[in-house]
Amino acid sequence: MLKNILMLSVPFIMLLLYSVVACFLGYGLFIALDGSLELRKLISKSTQILLILSIYPLARYLQHSAAELGFVNFTRFMKHIAGGMILGVISLLPILYLSYALDITLLNTAKVWTISSLLGNLAIALLLAFIISLLEEPMFRGILITAYIKRIGISTAILISSFYYAILHFIKTKTPINIEEAQLSDSFQLLGEALQNLFNPQHLGALWALLMVGIFLAVMRTHLKLSLAWCIGCHAAWVWQIKMAHKLVIVNPDSDLVFLVSPYDGVIGPMVAIWLSLLIGSYFIYVSYNSVSTHSY
Repeated sequence: MLKNILMLSVPFIMLLLYSVVACFLGYGLFIALDGSLELRKLISKSTQILLILSIYPLARYLQHSAAELGFVNFTRFMKHIAGGMILGVISLLPILYLSYALDITLLNTAKVWTISSLLGNLAIALLLAFIISLLEEPMFRGILITAYIKRIGISTAILISSFYYAILHFIKTKTPINIEEAQLSDSFQLLGEALQNLFNPQHLGALWALLMVGIFLAVMRTHLKLSLAWCIGCHAAWVWQIKMAHKLVIVNPDSDLVFLVSPYDGVIGPMVAIWLSLLIGSYFIYVSYNSVSTHSY
């Protein structure tokens, strides 16, 4: 029992360890750059870079091949990316439209768009979306899923990897630090605030939605046996749409249904969580029905 608890705690222990190291690195960069970048962002990005750099040695230590982690050759990778993006658009766009149709979100009339500015924003949002998905998917749907399946089974591996994926989004803070008064202890103060943010009740709706996002992507890898490229493409398409939604619409605070989106980002929340739950549930119902039909012959 204790061994299992320790094993399940390894990702969180690693995150804490990297965060502590990032506090030192972030503070050093903050001073070297004379405060031109915010300390909280330097710590956050340093932590992410350390996590990314740990993927290869972790895979070697756990003796997992690239194929086991879900990687495929370049040609198939690009095709699967495209397939994943189509799936991502199909699975999220209806909810974004429904949110607008129900007046939960309103068109942001404060922004004036031209063809060039729209295309430019679409391209930048897509680039950022791919960077995010290329950083996160190898860790959560690659290393964590593969490592835990062999040790605790598919269902628990899906839940644990999705849980860590979800909570990572809330380990952040918005507190600014003045360069003139900055001390190393400020880094650890920011880390403490970021960890406390995990318990913010306002984020429960977003936490639920991100948990379902993680489960959806994990089911793609484990039950559908799709490559990591499918997850990267789907994830990128979701992030792309969310980033564009931030620019095109605003949350309507007077809507009776505003509780269906979370104050975390004004897009994800209970509505997204319910929708993804229905999609996942429908898949398993179909699989179960198909299995019963097959055995009945």
